[in-house]
Amino acid sequence: MKKIFLFLISLLIGIGLFTWIIKFVGWEEIKNAFLVFTGWQGIVILILTLLMLSVGTLKWKMILKSKGEDISFLDLFKMYLAGFSIMYFLPMVILGGEIFRGYILKRKNSLHWSKGIASSIIDRILDWTAILVIVFLGTTFFLLTIGFPSKKIGIIFGGTFFIFVAAVSFFYFKTFKRESIVKFFLKLFKPKYLDKKPLEIEKEIFAFFSPKKITMWKGFLLAFLGGGISFLRAWFLINFLGKNIGFLPSLSVLSFSYLAGMIPITASLGSHETIQVFVFKSLRLGAGTATAFTMIIRGAELIFALLGIFIFFRLGFKLLEDGLFQKQKINTNLNLEEKS
Repeated sequence: MKKIFLFLISLLIGIGLFTWIIKFVGWEEIKNAFLVFTGWQGIVILILTLLMLSVGTLKWKMILKSKGEDISFLDLFKMYLAGFSIMYFLPMVILGGEIFRGYILKRKNSLHWSKGIASSIIDRILDWTAILVIVFLGTTFFLLTIGFPSKKIGIIFGGTFFIFVAAVSFFYFKTFKRESIVKFFLKLFKPKYLDKKPLEIEKEIFAFFSPKKITMWKGFLLAFLGGGISFLRAWFLINFLGKNIGFLPSLSVLSFSYLAGMIPITASLGSHETIQVFVFKSLRLGAGTATAFTMIIRGAELIFALLGIFIFFRLGFKLLEDGLFQKQKINTNLNLEEKS
């Protein structure tokens, strides 16, 4: 019930922000920005979005293989899409997509719970590392070129960025020193009790993040490759919308897209438009182009998120059927044993 309530609040805030931006920019300006966008260009954006998700799946497959688990790309891609849909529609649920992927691996592939959850968390840590580097580079260029934003925008996005940087920095500091993060937090909230499951997951994560292991560097490489494809998507789309833009300004646009995604609002509805209108106007690209940009990006991602929702329910029902079948099989065997 609490998660549903958070989802509705998030959605309402997003709808409110989106409605305000549409009125602020005006439909006529947005329509003019869309007029130069063609069907084949939309296919390019879809292909690049698919490539981003495919690289993410390859990264996850590499993480699992480093732990001795070799699962087919197609099977992992389905699970990855299902997890992506949870993160896309329910960003306020912390580690929702990661926990789901770990659960599916356990039920479908008989993978130990700690390995499954750890692989998904490692995948997200690698992504967030690449994202924070891109955000730092992009916002630095933007601030040096345009100047500092308004106080309110600076507080919201600067504060969000600082929280994520602090969290990731704390993780790497503790990990490379091999000091338990789980024990650190559990002692604060449960001084007399330490749950073994989080410690097992942490052990798996620590095993991956070792500077001496090539798998960690491969993970970083794939994470930055995914970020590179996202960057190309942003650059292509802005040019498709009729605006000539260089690589560094495009990096600024992408960095603010990532910043908008850090705010837990469903599909970044409204928050993405709000920040990109500011960025595009500062770069003299037009507020209408900003809104068209965010709507096209959201449309491409929404297609895959909806496919992920379909896979999510299909996997869920399949697991339910398998569970019921297994239970029925056990009961049948018990009845046969009793009769014999």
